Amino acid sequence: MENLLGLLRIHVTRGIDLAIRDIRSSDPYVVVKMGKQKVKTRVIKQNINPEWNDDLTLSVVDPNLPVLIKVYDKDTFSLDDKMGDAEFDIRQFIEVVRMQLDNLPNGTIISKVQPSRENCLAEESCIVWANGKVIQNMFLRLRHVESGEVELRLEWIDVPGSRGM
Repeated sequence: MENLLGLLRIHVTRGIDLAIRDIRSSDPYVVVKMGKQKVKTRVIKQNINPEWNDDLTLSVVDPNLPVLIKVYDKDTFSLDDKMGDAEFDIRQFIEVVRMQLDNLPNGTIISKVQPSRENCLAEESCIVWANGKVIQNMFLRLRHVESGEVELRLEWIDVPGSRGM
């Protein structure tokens, strides 16, 4: 615990145009990994445009570690099918959190992250001050698959007694 910086809450909002892995649809869920930590959403049955709205939380010890997202199709009698993956970097998000901003007008854009070959962003991602917190909304384009995006929202949670920022 002495190396803990804080918690990263990842709100997995939805999937968009995910790949079909069953006869006419898929039963998708998302696995989020950072270092040795692994958390996952619930399964949404027969939907290639699922709305999870699930909050997943990771402990952040090393902000240089990438966050890996993998989407799977839940199967009952065989191994779950892969439906693509993506990864993103939280360093720029952490830099903004470290600014220890306060009393900004709601909706203030603090920083912007552009899509590039080094990230899986489908479009520009803004780091914003909202309701007294730093948040980042992002659309990730899935790799190693014919189609699909996942929408996420990042939020930082300070932990009393942690090393903090």
